[in-house]
Amino acid sequence: MVLITTLMLWASILNPTSIYDFSFTSIDGEQVNMKDFKGKNILIVNTASKCGFTKQYKDLQALHEQYGDNLVVIGFPANNFGAQEPGSNEDIQEFCERNYGVTFLLSEKVEVKGEGIHPIFKFLTEQENLDFTGDINWNFEKFLIDKEGKLVHRYRSKVNPLDEAIVKNLK
Repeated sequence: MVLITTLMLWASILNPTSIYDFSFTSIDGEQVNMKDFKGKNILIVNTASKCGFTKQYKDLQALHEQYGDNLVVIGFPANNFGAQEPGSNEDIQEFCERNYGVTFLLSEKVEVKGEGIHPIFKFLTEQENLDFTGDINWNFEKFLIDKEGKLVHRYRSKVNPLDEAIVKNLK
């Protein structure tokens, strides 16, 4: 029985089939398992502190406060576009708290495209959905995952977190 369980664990690591097969490190160094969010919607956003879309942190925080019982907002800081996230994890966390009152979950700084892409983003950019697939084009792209762990919508940077296109899926 132990062998079967171990083989199933390795299969999920090597060939993930669900967002729940992943984990990441939070900005303060804690390990976070996506399976802990089963039964909630999840909004994953690649973020940056020096971007024209950085003000979306405010609306991500509002979304977190308004829908927090049904929604987990996770920001993944990344420096992949225009070197717009140059700071350390400590710098990013302090910036987000001081300027936008961010209390939603932030990961440590990651890569969201290219050779060093974080496994969560590799998985998400390859998933079929109603919108589009492929590489992330810029900071503040959003991935909405439903309560069953399925990617249901993907939004480009210009879609505000409080836009009806997102909010209607949270009710």
